[in-house]
Amino acid sequence: VEEAVNEALVELGTDRENVDVEILEEPTKGLLGIGAKPALVRVSVKESVKEENPEEKIEKVKEILNSITTCMGLNINSNIKEEEDSIKVNIDGENLGLIIGHKGENLDALQLLTSVIVNKTGEYKRIELDVQNYREKRKETLIHLAEKKARDVIKYGKNITLEPMTPYERRIIHTALQDDEKVTTISVGTEPFRKVVIKKA
Repeated sequence: VEEAVNEALVELGTDRENVDVEILEEPTKGLLGIGAKPALVRVSVKESVKEENPEEKIEKVKEILNSITTCMGLNINSNIKEEEDSIKVNIDGENLGLIIGHKGENLDALQLLTSVIVNKTGEYKRIELDVQNYREKRKETLIHLAEKKARDVIKYGKNITLEPMTPYERRIIHTALQDDEKVTTISVGTEPFRKVVIKKA
């Protein structure tokens, strides 16, 4: 039960005191491991927690980003746009390659860290960080790569394994080729070295 609750807390980006927990099914060990079932729980954010002023989250995002980037010796401007279920931030400034990191790894880490801190209280909001529209440019690059490699697979009949990518980037590859009836894609390996393989359908 505790493992199930902890997974839910990570997904919601909040703490135990901010949620109500309902145990739907207790776990069972089964006989010699056969017929074992995991615990099933319902975890919901308390209504009192949801009453936080939405503007407080935006201020928290600004505070976190300014604090971290100042420690990195950077001076940034954050263009923040709040939507119904998300807060989108586009960062501008100089020497922003430090924030992006190798293939966006630093940007992903900063996005996750900001999300966890901001969503410790109040209604959950997905945090989406970008730097000078890096993510959109990277997405276009990956789509072109996927289409080119798919053509090579069809032409030569051999599987092609791409370089290791983040879950976000692998999803772009899978989505780009999901409607192509001549190829199929799968992910192989373990994080952080998980890769996409493009195969002939």
